[in-house]
Amino acid sequence: MFNKILIANRGEIAIRIIRACREMGIRTVAVYSEADKFALHTQLADEAVCIGPASSKDSYLNMERIISATIVTGAQAIHPGFGFLSENAKFAELCEKCNIAFIGPSADIINRMGNKSEARSTMIAAGVPVTPGTTEPVFDAKTGKEIADKMGYPVIVKASSGGGGKGMRIVEKSEDFEESFNTAQRESVNAFADDTMYIEKYIQSPRHIEFQILADKHGNVVHLGERDCSIQRKHQKVVEESPSAAIDSDLRARMGAVAVRAAKAVGYENAGTIEFLLDKNGEFYFMEMNTRIQVEHPVTEMVTGIDLIKTQIAIAEGLPLTVKQEDIHVTGHAIECRINAENPEKNFMPCPGVINNIHFPGGNGVRIDSAIYNGYRIPPTYDSMICKVIVHDKDRISAINKMQSVLGELIIDGVDTNIDFQFEIIGNERFRSGDINTHFIHDEYGL
Repeated sequence: MFNKILIANRGEIAIRIIRACREMGIRTVAVYSEADKFALHTQLADEAVCIGPASSKDSYLNMERIISATIVTGAQAIHPGFGFLSENAKFAELCEKCNIAFIGPSADIINRMGNKSEARSTMIAAGVPVTPGTTEPVFDAKTGKEIADKMGYPVIVKASSGGGGKGMRIVEKSEDFEESFNTAQRESVNAFADDTMYIEKYIQSPRHIEFQILADKHGNVVHLGERDCSIQRKHQKVVEESPSAAIDSDLRARMGAVAVRAAKAVGYENAGTIEFLLDKNGEFYFMEMNTRIQVEHPVTEMVTGIDLIKTQIAIAEGLPLTVKQEDIHVTGHAIECRINAENPEKNFMPCPGVINNIHFPGGNGVRIDSAIYNGYRIPPTYDSMICKVIVHDKDRISAINKMQSVLGELIIDGVDTNIDFQFEIIGNERFRSGDINTHFIHDEYGL
C-alpha cells in the first residue's frame, strides 16, 4: 500500500488527486514551477518541491527532475493526472526502472494505444469497428493525397501522437489536401516531436461518445457508461454530460461491450477511455483510446458514485476491482462545463491575471473542481482552464436547469472568462432538446 504519492501535475487535477489521497490516508508531494510558487496545490500537499522555471519543458515535462523529487521525498508512486507526462511512455518506463509505481497503464500499452495508427490496427484485429482509413503511417503529403483521393472526401488528417485538437485537419476537397496535411504535420512535429500522420474518412456531423473503463491487474475490466463530449470548439471539449441523450440501453450495452473488448485486447490496466464517433444512423466507430484520467471524469463519478482517482490508486497498488459490471448503474444525469480564463469576443484569447473576487455556488448536486482563489494570479504559461462546474440531477432537463442556475450565480472577477458563453450554450434550445453533434458550436455560433 502506498503511503506517499507525488503528483506530477498542477491546477485543479492536482487538487483533485490531493483530496483523494487525503481521504485514503496517503501523504502527497506537489511539484511546481517557479510560476506556480503560490499555486493552491503547493499549499494543500504535505510537501512541495520546485522543479524548474515556468516553461513546461523545464518543469512539468522534465522527467529527470520529477523522478529526482520522487526519490528525494520518498514517494512510492507518481500520479500524472492528465496532460503533461500522463501519456508519455518514456516517463512510465523511467518510473518502472526507478522502482516507482506509475499510476496508469504500462509503457508498452501507452505506446501501443498512444500511436493512433497502431491503435487502429490493434482494434481492427480485435474486431472493433473503426472509421475507414489508413492502417499504416503516412509521412508525406503526396502519398497521403493519393490515399485520400481513392478514399473520397471529406477526410480528416490526424497526427499519430496527437491530442487536444493538435495536428488535425479536415479536408473537404482534393486541391486542399497537401496544404492541410503539411500544416497538420508541422503542428504535430512542434507539439509532439512526431511527423507520423494517418488519414480517416471523415464522419459528418457525428456525436463524440466516450466510454470510461476500469481494468485491474487481475484481468477484470468494466465500463462505467458513456460521456457525450459532442459540444466542442476546434476539437476542444467545452461541455460534457452523462449519459448521452442519443443512446438507449441496448446501444449502451453494445458500445460498452466493445469498449471492454478493446481494453482486453491490449491487456489494459488502470483507468482509460475508449472514444467513439456515433453517426446519425446509430453506427459507431472507434476513434482512439486515452490512457489516462480525463478532464471530464467527474460526470461519470456523479452518475455512478465511483471515485475514479481512488480506484486508479487502488489498481496501481495491485488490488482487484471491488465492482463487477452488474454492480454498476447510471443514476440521474450529470453535466460539466469547462470554465476558461479567455475572452470569447476576442477569438477566445487567453486572459491571465489576478483573481479579485470569487463566488462558487453550492447546493445539492453541485460540484466545483478548481485551484483558483481570491488573489491568485493566473500565469500566462499554461492551459487557460481554471474551473470545472459539475451538476447532477434526476434527469437531463433538471440537470440543465441546475447548470443554468449555477452558471448564473458563479462569479470570477479580475479576468475575462467564458462563463456567459457557457450559459448561452446551456440555454440553447437545440442543446436542451439533445439535438447536438460535434459541429454544434460552429453551426450555432459560427465559431
